[in-house]
Formats: sequence, structure tokens, C-alpha cells
Amino acid sequence: MTRSTRLRADGRTRLFPARVLPPFRLPSVLAVGALVVGVAAAPAHAAAGAPRLVADPASLVNPFIGTSNAADDFPGADTPFGMVQWSPDTPHKPDGGGYEYNDSAITGFGLTHIAGPGCRAGGDIPVLPTLGTVDARATDSFSHAHESASPGSYTVSLDNGVKTELTATTRSGMARFTFPATSQANLLFKLTNSQNGDTATQFHVVNSKEVRGSVTSGNFCGEGNSYTVYFDMVFDQPFKHSGTAPAAAAPTTPRTDVPAGTPEAPNKPVLHGVVPGPAHSFAKAASGTDGYVTFDTSAHRTVQAKVGISYVSAAGAVGNRTAENPGWSFATVRDAAHTSWKSLLGRVRIAGGTAARQTVFYTALYHALLHPNVISDTDRHYPGFDGKPHTVDKGHTAAYANYSGWDVYRSQAQLEALIAPKAASDTAQSMVDDYRQTGLFPKWSENNGETYVMVGDPADEIIADYYAFGARGFDTAAALNGLIAEATTANNNRPGLNYLEQTGRLPSNGKYGCCNFYGPASTTLEYGSADFALSALAGALGHGADQQRFANRAQDWQNLFHYASGFVQPRDASGTWTSGFSPTSGKNFVEGDSWQYTPMVPFNVRGLATAMGGDAALAKFLDQDLSSLTGAGGYTNLGNEPSLNIPWEYDYIGRPYRTQAVVRQVQDQIWTDSPSGLAGNDDLGEMSSWYVWSALGMYPETPGTADLALGSPLFTQAVITLPSGHTLTVNGTGAADDAPYVQSATWNGTAWNTAHAPDGALTGGGTLTYVLGTSANTSWASDASAAPRSYPGAPSYTDVGTSADTAAGSANFDGAGFSYSARALAGQGVTPGAKVAAGGVTFTWPKAAAGAADNYVANGQTVRVSGSGAISFLGAANNGPASGTATVTYTDGTTQSVPLAFSDWTLAAGSASPLADNTIAVTTSYRNQTGTSSDPTTTYVFATKPVALAAGRTVAAVRLPSDVASGGLHVFAIGFGTG
Repeated sequence: MTRSTRLRADGRTRLFPARVLPPFRLPSVLAVGALVVGVAAAPAHAAAGAPRLVADPASLVNPFIGTSNAADDFPGADTPFGMVQWSPDTPHKPDGGGYEYNDSAITGFGLTHIAGPGCRAGGDIPVLPTLGTVDARATDSFSHAHESASPGSYTVSLDNGVKTELTATTRSGMARFTFPATSQANLLFKLTNSQNGDTATQFHVVNSKEVRGSVTSGNFCGEGNSYTVYFDMVFDQPFKHSGTAPAAAAPTTPRTDVPAGTPEAPNKPVLHGVVPGPAHSFAKAASGTDGYVTFDTSAHRTVQAKVGISYVSAAGAVGNRTAENPGWSFATVRDAAHTSWKSLLGRVRIAGGTAARQTVFYTALYHALLHPNVISDTDRHYPGFDGKPHTVDKGHTAAYANYSGWDVYRSQAQLEALIAPKAASDTAQSMVDDYRQTGLFPKWSENNGETYVMVGDPADEIIADYYAFGARGFDTAAALNGLIAEATTANNNRPGLNYLEQTGRLPSNGKYGCCNFYGPASTTLEYGSADFALSALAGALGHGADQQRFANRAQDWQNLFHYASGFVQPRDASGTWTSGFSPTSGKNFVEGDSWQYTPMVPFNVRGLATAMGGDAALAKFLDQDLSSLTGAGGYTNLGNEPSLNIPWEYDYIGRPYRTQAVVRQVQDQIWTDSPSGLAGNDDLGEMSSWYVWSALGMYPETPGTADLALGSPLFTQAVITLPSGHTLTVNGTGAADDAPYVQSATWNGTAWNTAHAPDGALTGGGTLTYVLGTSANTSWASDASAAPRSYPGAPSYTDVGTSADTAAGSANFDGAGFSYSARALAGQGVTPGAKVAAGGVTFTWPKAAAGAADNYVANGQTVRVSGSGAISFLGAANNGPASGTATVTYTDGTTQSVPLAFSDWTLAAGSASPLADNTIAVTTSYRNQTGTSSDPTTTYVFATKPVALAAGRTVAAVRLPSDVASGGLHVFAIGFGTG
């Protein structure tokens, strides 16, 4: 029988069989939709008394959940966001966590661990108790029957007769080793056995009761980052012998440098291209660098040890140990660690549900609050990203490190801010300080080193999420200014920013250079989410112009949405759709495919539904996409981040009952009270945070805002203490595993028929009460007005076609670095806002400065215009001619199709003639080219032959063609004539 552990109410541990929940089975989401439409809602479960709120949430945590099945969590001793995670490592050494439940031996008890990061990390300074002759390659066998864990403590009785008990403070650890009576009781310091090997190690004997040293490691995902961690350990009795031992071989992560177009497997990031700085060698260090001490335990069998660590200095390690654990009471330290977890986890108290569900919930909450980690010492010193020592800012408690940005912005950052606003505020300030030190916000950083793993610019979402969810104690002005600079100035965190600003998309054949760029289609979407979060933060801080600016740019997803296929697809630099597209291919995407990424427009789901053809079309897409929850067939993979938002999108299209059903399926299929009860890397608590939100019946779908899409709660009651001090209570009347469906809801006693949480719920608090049942109520929150907010922005021009002769690189009309010359256009009377007459129609040239967006690359955009009589378009094609069909919408709702075609802007370098219905409106004698002064190729702008419109009707809008097969169809202006 699989066994794991739980802490009893009296603080002691006991063994208990792992509980696996019976699944709540539905044939498929599509079948559910067909089954429940028109079915009357079943009565809710009758109330069976009022369950009591959990008194000690820490006692319900099972740290062994997630220690198998590639979740890569760890079971050892830690405190919330602590610097120390003293935890066992086993031979398989899963990435970051170091512990595989199915192993039967321990290689050491490492002092640092990271929960499921996807690449090897941490595992520094493993200490192993052995007997007899010193052997640095030794391992200790054990049985789970003699192992237990709870928040803040870990215990195992090894098969060699040594009992090991571990606990921790924020920056120190304490151990109690009970040896058999022997003269050869050893503690091995496997200093060369960090998960990624070490470039340097030190081991010094201070006196007969104290040793200290350091290790230098890093190389996360092969990126070559480096950090040094120092330790100082003291014992409560003298050791008899000490020395160094031949080092055991340690693994390392090779520097892959695969091409930017190479797809990678979910949860397995690899280095694409190059990163700044030299590639460090993380090979095995020279022999004789591991250390050991030997005790004579013939009379005194128990050896206690206290260890402090620091990323600054050995003196910092000593200071951390003495400041946080001056005494020798193991029980006192263990109880304090438990109390710290009890207090933090107690900010969410639940009642009802099964014992297994309560354990899964509080374990997920526990895992979600392990990271980021304190990196500053008790004297407030910490190592900066610039390699220099710094001091924690006045008014802040600590500096923080370990940012799994691409992962945690989705829901972990929001949960951290809600539950631990002080730590989140300090984390935000740490990110601002990192920017001040290096000019870049952390992206995916290990300790004080940037690795550039993954894509996007997640600092925007993380900091905006912190602010939106109540963590506001940081320099918000400096944060906003820095984030705007990073979003608008070329830098290593946003490779491809030039393409984004010039063409509104990242091309599949672009040139990106540094840093670790890949997946241009999905990275365009990541930048969109980052821009929207930045917009939300700017708006919250009163910067209206920046709010609108970035909300508009966030709509760039539309430049990659293929209206014919209904998928986000890659395009090359010229605007042509990249050949060979398949929605199940990972090429041009990051750890996923287009089935998983097309819905990743979390700030404008309404716009996505419109682009697909309406709510029914998006519902059909979601039904098929969610027919698998584990990535089968290329569909949704709820074991990895790109899919986490998908189940909640039914809320936006009048089908919240499907969100309720699918979320319950995910909870039943992926999360159980067992070591394998979490699928996929936990990614520093991101996956666990999804479960916490879903169990509460809500999810932070829209980055940078406090908007919460609603599902249904798992528990009879949840009481959340908010950063404001108020409480939010969520009641689930009739809550049960087979009752995910909302029959009705109230907010503070008034009917609530809306699929999003009430505004202000996370600040002022209140009571949201659900009545739940076993059959769907398809009418609840089904009206369009009941949907959560979408933010369409005001998408404007999508391409920069004109540059100043002194800044030729500021525009890229054709995807190859060429553009119209603003000076040459001005010579023809074409300046921003000027009138251009051609073919009997007068157009207004875009009122945009050189180097700013000034034209649409036609891809289904809707342009608001007004006119009648006849319609004409002003523009040109790159790699043309190019053609498509525009759709005119009149004020009465009727429509008319209008063919639209433009000749190539250079007429194929002068070898072609204009199309029959094109009139040359503007001619210039040269064009600009990136890197040179000019190119002597004649360029043209064309006007199309006016097309008669319906008599007596007025145009309200024009939808530009979405069926352009090749090249780019550029529209500078739309005009009206008499026909």
C-alpha cells in the first residue's frame, strides 16, 4: 500500500494510507454540452449541518504530494518563502525537488531546493549520515514506513540505524541525528553534488564543533548562470575526526544552443540560441573537495547540528544561524516553523469536503507559498544581479529571488499577493531593485543570476498582478517607469521588440539574436499579455495615455489569427502565412501547439469569440480542445501552463456550466492525495496555485487585474482574510464532488447571476453564496451581460511603413528592412494628416510621425469609418500583388463585399505594371533601408478604383480582408467618392 504522512493536531506525525478520490466522470465536454442543454436543474444536495472551519491547516498538508509523476516537489523542512529547504535527495534527483518517491535510497539531505522548475537546480550542500569507513559515494537505503513529513519538519529512520530529523528557520536549518552506538558516526558533506555540479567548493574546520564552506553552482537549463552559497554548521558535541574525501561525480546540464525554431517538449525547456556572458564549465570539481566529520556516539548517540546559509558570505551564514536559532531546542524550532505555516495557510480557512480534498487543497496552498525565496541575510545584505552586495531597501523586510516568470504570472503571483501581501510587496521591490542594478527585470532567474529561460516579458504581469491583488507596498512609480522602458526600448528581455513595434507580430523567419528566443507565434501572445498587464497597472496608477497605448498594442494577437482556419498561426516577415502549419505542431510555439495557444487571449476573450465567428464557434472550438485534458491529440494539456486559462473561457460566451464541469474533471483527474497526485512540473507552485483558485471556485483569468472568472467551490465554506483585513466568504451549499453545477448564487444576500466575482470583492470583502447541484443550470449567468470583462483596446495601425532618412531602421514595410522615406513622401506633398487625391477620391494620409505605426496589414481588422457613394482604398502590397475581400458594414447592419487588391510597392523593382484597377497616387524616387542611407528603388502608393456602395446607405465600418494568401496588403487610408 502506498503510504504518506500527516501531522496530527498534537504536532506529531503519523502514517496514513494515501487517499485517491473516485473520479467525477463525464464522457467528454462536448457530450456534456449535448446532454445538459434544456435539462432542468437537479435539486442541490441537502445541507447536512454546518462543518467547522479547519483550525490548523498546516496539520492537513501532505508534503509527499507531487514527489512523483514528474511534479518534482520536495518533502523536506522549510518555512514560507524561506532561504533553506533541508530535504532528502534520492538517486533519480528530479529537477529542483531532488526527491523521487519511488526511490528507496537517499544520497544526501540538501539545504536548497526548488519545487519543479523543469531543469536541474539547487540541491546544494547535501549532508548524509553514514557509519564506518568514509565513502563520499555512499547512499542510505530507507523505507517510507519509517518516514514522515509536515510543514517545517521531516523525519526518516534509515536502514543503517540512523534517525534523521530536520527542521528550519527562514535562513537556517537544524538537524537531530540519532546514531547507533559507534565510534564511526559520519556526516558527509557532498559539496560537489549540487544538482548541476559545482565550479568551486570550500570546506574548512573552524574548531572541533564547527565547519564552514561554500559551493558555486548554477547553469540552470544550461544557461551558464552562477551563484555561490556559503554555509556554517555547528554541533552540540565535538567531532573526533574530520577531513576531505574524493569527490563523487555530479551531473551537469549541457549547453544546448539549439536553433530558435526547434520545438521543445512540455515541461522541458532548453536553451535556444545564445545568452549573454561566457558559458561556464560546470564539470565535476577536483577530487578531495567533499568534506566529512566523524563522531564517537558510543556514549551520546544523538548529535544535533545547526546550519546557516548565505548567498553573500560565510560571515552572513554565521549571522543568519545565530540570529534565527540561538538555542539548541529542536522542538522549539520545529514548532515555530509549524506555527509560521499554520498562520499563513490559515489566511484561507475551509470547511466541508472530504478529508482527502482538504489535504489536497492545503498541500497545494503550501506548495504555492514556497517561492520566491528570501535571499537577503538577517543583516539585510544580499547579492545583487550586478554581482555586487546591496542592502535591503528601507521599509522592506527582505530581498527575494527565484522567479519562474513564464509560469507564475498566470495565478501564483496573484495568490501570493492575496495571501502574503507583505512578502509579495517585498518581492516586487526586489524586482525593481534588480532593474535598477542591471537595466532589466528578472525573467527566469535562479538566485541572483538571470537565465533567460522561457519567453515573454513576465515581470509586467507579476508586478501588475501583485498590485491588483493587494500587494502595494513597493515603489510603484519606479516599477511602472522601468516596465514601460523595458516594453519600448530594445533589450535582452524582449527579443523581437523591433518586429512587434514595426509589424505587430514576431515573424517565423525573423532574426532575434540574444536571448534564448523561440516560438514566435506564442511569444507574440506572451508579449500581448505582458502589454495588457502593463496597461492595467498604468491605468491603476493614473497614467491614462500609457494605459490606452499598451491596451491597444496588446491586440496584436489579431495579426496572427487566421480567420479561415480559426487558429493563431505563424507568419513570416513579409506577412505571408508560414507554410506547413498544423494546429497540433509545436513548431513556432513554446511547449505547446496552436490548439493550446489560440485561446491565450485572456484579456479579450470576447474579441477572440468575435474573430472565430461568434460564441457558438468559440464554444465548438473549446469543446474539441477540451476533449482531452492531458495533451492527447495536441489538445489542451492542463499539466502545463499554456492551457491553464482555457477551461474558464466558457464563462465569457454564456456557458459557465461548462467551465464548472471541466474544472471539476481537471480536479478529479490530476490532483489526488498521493505522491503522484500532481501532473507536470509544479513550476515553483504555479500548478498548485491553479488548484487553489479552482477549489475556491474562481480564477484570475485577466492578467494585471483583480477580475475573477467564476467556477464552483469544492467546499461548503471558505473564509479568506484579504490584504485589507476584511474577509471574503465563499459558501457552497450542497458542495460535493458530483455537484459542480451552480443552480443559483447570491452576493451579500442579493441574487448574483454573473459569471465573474463582484467588483471590490477582494478589497472590501463580502459573502458569495452558491447553491450547487448535480445537473447543469444552463440559464445561470448565460446572458451576454453576465460575462466577465473583455478589454478590446482600440487596435489601430499594425505596421510601421515610413521612416526618417536618419533613422531608417525605425520602419520595416516589407519585412526585409525597407520602408518609405518620410522625406521623399514629403517631397510629393505627403505629410502626416495631408490630403492625397487619386482616382476622384481624396484620402487623408495617416497622422503619424516617421517611425510610428501608419498602416494596416490587412488581416480582418475592423476600421471605423463613415461615408457613402463609392469606396476606395489607398495603399500598396509588399511581395505583391496581393488581394482579398473587404466587408463593408452599413449603419443598418447590412453588409457588402468589396474586392481589394494592391500592386507591389516597387512594381517588382520596376519590372511590373500596376494592376488594372490601381491608380498611382504617390511616387518616390528612393526608399530607406536599415543600415544604409537609402536605396534607389522607386516606390509607389496606389488607390483602388472606387466601388459603388448601396444607394441611400451609410458605411459604419470596414472589415479588411482576412484571406490574403501571400505577401502583405497594406492600407494607409479609406476614402469615399461619388461613384
